[in-house]
Parts: sequence; C-alpha cells; structure tokens
Amino acid sequence: MKNRIFKTRFFERWMQKAELTDNALLNAVAEMERGLIDADLGGGIFKKRIALPKRGKSGSVRTLIATNKNDRWFFVLGFEKNQRDNINSKELSFLKDFAADLLTMSDEKLVNSIKSKNLLEISHETQ
Repeated sequence: MKNRIFKTRFFERWMQKAELTDNALLNAVAEMERGLIDADLGGGIFKKRIALPKRGKSGSVRTLIATNKNDRWFFVLGFEKNQRDNINSKELSFLKDFAADLLTMSDEKLVNSIKSKNLLEISHETQ
C-alpha cells in the first residue's frame, strides 16, 4: 500500500505563493522515508527543507509535516528561510496536538475532511 500524502488547505495556499509543487512534496516524503529528515520536533512533527525551482536548498523552504512515518503524511506548515528561522514553543505545542488529531483520524473522518476540502490528497500519479 502506498503512503497517503496530504496537505492542509492552509498549506496549499502558502504553497501556491511559494511556487512549490506537489511533485516536490512527493520527493520530500521519499527522502524522509530514506532517513533524510532535517529535524524530529517530537509529537509526530518533522521538519524538512525543500528546494524551490532554480534556487537549490540554500534558497529553500521549510516544511513541517505530521506523520507516523508509515502510511500517513500531512504537510501542515511551510515558510521561507528568509521569512523566519523557526517556530516558537507555543506553535510547536499546537502542531503536536494537531498532529495527534490528524494521525488518529478514522478513515471516515479523513474522507469527510477531503470532501470538505480541509485536507487535499496528493496524487502519486503526478510523479
């Protein structure tokens, strides 16, 4: 069974402004599966740098992903390196709680979140 990779509606809006593609997200998950993780922030939240087109990783964006590193990956927050260095402890605490909700979501709730467009599933066919 293939991983299911999602992005929140909030992340999708940011991603379009940053000109980040679904393909880049799929590649980031593939790298993380091979152990190339920039930081484990705890509570199912991981940090991954993703290169933007024609800018390389030094001109990259930071993404925060909620995952069980098994079958569900949720891109929840992104920011450009020049916008901010990191998140604060209050934001991390919120993201850990959010990750717990996402990672324990029943299949029915997941389907409803996709139908309501709160979550968008990334198709593996884009690769």
